[in-house]
Amino acid sequence: MSDNDVSGLIFAGGRGSRMGNVDKGLQPFRGATLVAHVLQRFAPQVTALTISANRSHEAYASLGAPVLADELGGFAGPLAGLQAGLRRCATPLLATVPCDSPFLPDNLVQRLRDALLAQDADLALAVTMEADDSGAARKQAHPVFSLMKTHVLPRLDAYLARGGRKMDGWHEGLKVAEVLFTDAAAFRNINTREELLAEDRVHRLADLTGDLDPGAMPVRQARHVIERFVRPVRGVEKVALRAALGRVLAEDVISPISVPAHDNSAMDGFAFDGAQLSADHPTRLKVIGTDFAGRPSGLQPGPGQCLRIMTGAVMPAGCDTVLPQEHAAGVEDDCLTIAPRSVRPGDNRRLRGEDLMAGRPALAAGKIVRPADLGLIASLGIAEVPVRRRLRVAFFSTGDELRSVGEPLAQGCVYDSNRYTLFGMLTRLGCELVDMGIVKDDPAALEAALRDACQSADAIVTSGGVSAGAADYTRDIMARLGEVAFWTIGMRPGRPMAFGRIGAEGHEAFLFGLPGNPVAVMVSFYFFARPALLRMMGADAPADLLVQARCAEPIRKRQGRTEFQRGVLSIAPDGSREVRITGAQGSGILRSMTEANCIVVLPDECGNVAAGDLVEVLMFEGLV
Repeated sequence: MSDNDVSGLIFAGGRGSRMGNVDKGLQPFRGATLVAHVLQRFAPQVTALTISANRSHEAYASLGAPVLADELGGFAGPLAGLQAGLRRCATPLLATVPCDSPFLPDNLVQRLRDALLAQDADLALAVTMEADDSGAARKQAHPVFSLMKTHVLPRLDAYLARGGRKMDGWHEGLKVAEVLFTDAAAFRNINTREELLAEDRVHRLADLTGDLDPGAMPVRQARHVIERFVRPVRGVEKVALRAALGRVLAEDVISPISVPAHDNSAMDGFAFDGAQLSADHPTRLKVIGTDFAGRPSGLQPGPGQCLRIMTGAVMPAGCDTVLPQEHAAGVEDDCLTIAPRSVRPGDNRRLRGEDLMAGRPALAAGKIVRPADLGLIASLGIAEVPVRRRLRVAFFSTGDELRSVGEPLAQGCVYDSNRYTLFGMLTRLGCELVDMGIVKDDPAALEAALRDACQSADAIVTSGGVSAGAADYTRDIMARLGEVAFWTIGMRPGRPMAFGRIGAEGHEAFLFGLPGNPVAVMVSFYFFARPALLRMMGADAPADLLVQARCAEPIRKRQGRTEFQRGVLSIAPDGSREVRITGAQGSGILRSMTEANCIVVLPDECGNVAAGDLVEVLMFEGLV
């Protein structure tokens, strides 16, 4: 099966009795409708999409998808919609989701499809682990979130003819693949007006933290809260190809041509019909001419003939094999001799569209454009590409003791290094920067700076001003201007770190309040701010680039918090990766970061590490 073998069906044909007998999918939800949110998340995952609905067809059709009514007489719930969808499905696979679940996973279809094919199943469905009344974990199946082969239609027809109406009752006799998803909340649906109103209001950050202590948030949960809350910027612009370097693609780049455009030679050599090869005796062919890349001769070799051909030249008509010139047993008087079994029919020929077929995505939306991508896009003859607008990030340092580079140092003062570190890390991300300098430890000055930053940026990154000191006002101001999700994390270094959202004059921005110590700034930026900013940029990029290495020496570590220690990664004599700690790990020792080439990541549950133990390390190169 190919990547475009899945159609999608959204169930919207229910009566909506628990919501007052209305079309649930058309109910207002966060500036659109429920079904519009489902469609936005579901449509990119399938080739074609249909909405199953029994009324309000024009309203559903206005969303840009065809609408399909039940064909079964009498109300049969989603199974009737599924039956109609399977009958009209034009692809081998059909994926289904309900119209009242606007939080469905972005990778739902891909994961179901992978399991379906790997297990050679008839149907794949999502399952989650949830707590029962006693608090014990149990498996919860979600049969409306499924993917099936269209050949299951006769079994569904027979089940409905017998009067069956249970959503998974017709699965008996089918091979079913269950796919476990860890985020059970992604599959929740909205059934009542009360639930709709509760979900429709803008999420408060505090809602996402649950019962966790915002004054001592574990690292994993803190990252989860941030990931769930931030969203990509909406602005899109079209830029010239060279200006796209480092930008995030807003749409798939669709190839207008096939690459290569024709079957061509992968070698300098001789082209001929491979059927002429003898397995036991030398094959002799007459060389009748030469084809160059971009300059075909127009000659067509007949039986007993071949053409000399250069790499990239179009394969002559009737030829399917190329013998590399260095493998020729001999070439004398325009006669080529081919030794037995020195080449197989079809060898060394690049097929039309082998790299990319016309009409298929060459690069996916969300990709950060690299130099190789520029070359690929140029090879397709595309001069402009749509990219997300640059993410605007304001940043400043706080502290009365800070001085800018070039100013004299008074007693007890230090130069502001954090702003330069942040400048470098934000620049490497490709953000549009607003450098707001140094802000004094004064509540009025800090609030004014945050209000200004909020009106000019999508995100604000500060260093200092978030610990428990008497002059640290950031947390209180965050609460006054918006809300704060947490302000202390169970990690070392970087324990005092705040995340929240603030607003001023109708503008909102996410705020990352980083610690003041230089090493803690870099660690907390990489593990918390960087993944969030990439998500806001719309980038489909891995949050972490971790590798495993053997520890060359023991490391003392207390369980219950995550520790990040500076290290030097090298290759041991046996070829394995080996890491050593740089020495003193104080969070103010910036020199240790320049000496290190990685961070050793020791999670909460980890205790002391013995020499030879495997640990995870994060490479610096290209990141900080």
